[in-house]
Parts: sequence; structure tokens; C-alpha cells
Amino acid sequence: MDYKALAIDLDGTLLVGEDLSSENRDAVRLAHEAGFEIIIATARWRQMAEGIAKQLGIEKPIIACSGAQVYLPQSQEDIFDHRLPDTFISELYALCNTNRCIATVTTDTDVILKLDGQPDMNLLPSEMTWVPQLDVTTHRAARIAAIQGSSVVKEIKDKLGPKFRNEVNIYDSIGPNGKLVITITAKAANKGKALLACCQHLNIDPLSVVSFGDAENDIEMFKVSGASVAMGQAADFIKAAATTTSSDNTDNGVAKAIHRILDIGHP
Repeated sequence: MDYKALAIDLDGTLLVGEDLSSENRDAVRLAHEAGFEIIIATARWRQMAEGIAKQLGIEKPIIACSGAQVYLPQSQEDIFDHRLPDTFISELYALCNTNRCIATVTTDTDVILKLDGQPDMNLLPSEMTWVPQLDVTTHRAARIAAIQGSSVVKEIKDKLGPKFRNEVNIYDSIGPNGKLVITITAKAANKGKALLACCQHLNIDPLSVVSFGDAENDIEMFKVSGASVAMGQAADFIKAAATTTSSDNTDNGVAKAIHRILDIGHP
């Protein structure tokens, strides 16, 4: 297969915490110079992904919010956009507001941080707003909710998971701090469908894409790609879903796989 694009997850894959290593950065740039399309595919919001894209020197489609959004930086428009249902959001916010947790909700252009106790506002990105409680009227039309907190996560899975199984996706993932986070999107939103939208926009065959990831929400992207690379620290079921495994993200697993692709034609 003649591979033409790389779709790369951020947290736990391209990044270590919030940091992009020089090895990964240089390898992605080298692939881009060699003619590969570079697609960022993250559970985070698109502004954060744009910051990484600028470090890489690319302006290509961004899969954001775990596949709920595909954003085109050059034209500043969405070509894929799915929101969580209002009925679900109402019940989710009620659980988050009555439990200690960290909740991040991404709407149109805003990122809402629900946290018990006001953080240092100077440390928050400009697009992020802190709130002590989530409000279903003000914070509606959400693309994704990311929730951290063992008790509320259990309640969400036990109470809302079965009730809304046909309307939402609930995935386990590991956040930048290394702790378990659940990410929640509308049923029609996943990284696989978002990648297909990117391929259609770029006029490339999905089978010409190599996708990289480390978490459950990357598996749908693996399914539609011609090849897929799981990070070395990923759970066994995620590795089993990929066509190959690289080293850990802390050991520049993305860079090592890219160099194999450039040297021998496959990861």
C-alpha cells in the first residue's frame, strides 16, 4: 500500500503530558516534507490542537473532540460536527454538579471547566472559562464532555450509560495527568467517521492512512485506516486492534514508527 497520510492522536501518543518532543516534532515535519498529509486526531478541543499544529508547521484538517468535530484551519470552518443531545446533557450536568469532579465541556468556541474551587485563572488557556457549576442553558450544544472523578464516573456509566446507549459514546482514556478520564460524544461522532470525512475532503483513500493512538477512542480510527500503530503503553485490547505496536509515547513511539514508514514503506 502506498501510504499518503498520517492521523495522529495527541495525549498519550504524540505528546507526553502537554509536551511535544523534538524527536516527534521533527519526524512529523519530515513526513510532511516527504508528501504525507498530517491529520491531528484528538479528544481535546480544536484550539489546543491548532497550537500543536503550529509547532508542527501544518494547516491540515483537525479531528477534535474525539471525533465530534473536523475543523479546517485555513477556511476556519467545520466539515463534520455532532453535538450531545440536550436530554443527556441535562442529566450529565446534574450528576457533575452534585459530585466532586473535574468536568471539561467543549461547545462552539468555548471550553468550560467545572472544578470545585477556583483555579489560577492565569494558568487557563484563553478559550477556557471556569465555572463552579454547569448550566444546561448556558453550556448547551456540547460537542464533548470529559469527566474525571471516580465516583461520578461510576454513576455516569451505571445510570446514564444504559439509558443513553443508543445516543452517546462513553470511552475510557488517560488524560495528560495520567489519570482515568471518560470522554463522551454523540453516537454519530467518533474518530473513525471523522477520519473518513477528512479523507473525503483531502480526496485520499482511507486505506492510504496510517493512524496512531493509545486509547479506546482510537480504535474506530484504526478500523478505517490501512495501517494503525498503537503506543507501547496502550492496553492489550487496543494493541490487538492495531496492525502494529511502537514503543511508549515517553520513548517517542510516533517518531520511531514514522522513520520506519519513511525507510521501508510501512510502520
